[in-house]
Parts: sequence; C-alpha cells; structure tokens
Amino acid sequence: MIDMNEIFKKLILILLILFSMYSRVNAEEQKIKIGILVPLTGDDKAIGQLIIKATRMALMDIDTNKIEIYPKDTGSNANTTLISASEFEKMGINIVIGPVFYKSLTYLDEIENITFLSLTNKTIGLPKNIISSGVNATSQINSIKKFIEL
Repeated sequence: MIDMNEIFKKLILILLILFSMYSRVNAEEQKIKIGILVPLTGDDKAIGQLIIKATRMALMDIDTNKIEIYPKDTGSNANTTLISASEFEKMGINIVIGPVFYKSLTYLDEIENITFLSLTNKTIGLPKNIISSGVNATSQINSIKKFIEL
C-alpha cells in the first residue's frame, strides 16, 4: 500500500529544491508558499481532503515553519482548476502540488508563472509547466524488472 505521508515528504522536498532554483528569496525573511490544487468539492472531494491531510502531516514531520500551504479547489473540472490556478498566480505562488486528474490539466498552459507537480500518471501531451509525478505503467514495469533482477 502507498504511504501518502512518504509521498508528500518527497514532493515537498522536490518543491523546496525547485523553489531554490527559481527564486532568490531569503528563506529566513519570507515563507515559501506552496499551492495545493485538489478536488475539495464534488465526487472526488475525499481524495482532495486526504492529500491535504497527508501534506500537513509531511510538513509536521519535516518540522519547518518556513513553508505555508494554500489549498484550492479543482472540483475535478478544468475550468474550476484554471480559476484556482489564476488565483494562485495573483498570490505570487510559483509552485503547486496538483491537480490530481489529467482532465483538470486542460487549460493550465495558460498559467505561465507556475510549475504544477501533477499527481496524474499520464505523461504524454503535458504542457511545459506540468511535471507528472504519478505512478505510470512504465515506472511500474521498471520496478517489477528491478525486483525480479534482485
């Protein structure tokens, strides 16, 4: 079974590295803002709530007060996702965890100033500002091969 807490610890560490690459902000003077773009309404809201809880738990384990998370709703809908992403852009947030579903990525290429760490497992046809971090068939097959070799 996948440990969501471990996944989000790794995601946050990746985000910290990305943030340090793209920004010259002094971490002692200003907090790092990370957006979370997940379904908070609709049929998939339970998934969004789990992701937010796992992210908060990961932040507690990392034990830093220099990171702030800002959740916004996708409603598992591309239009709602675009509106929420635009709000993140206005807030000055440059890095966002999410969206979860591929169908929510449709218009995110319009948001040029944000890097999205999407949880989708699809990797073909993604806009330039989206990094797919989901588990896809290729990575699963490679893991199985590695396991067999061991």
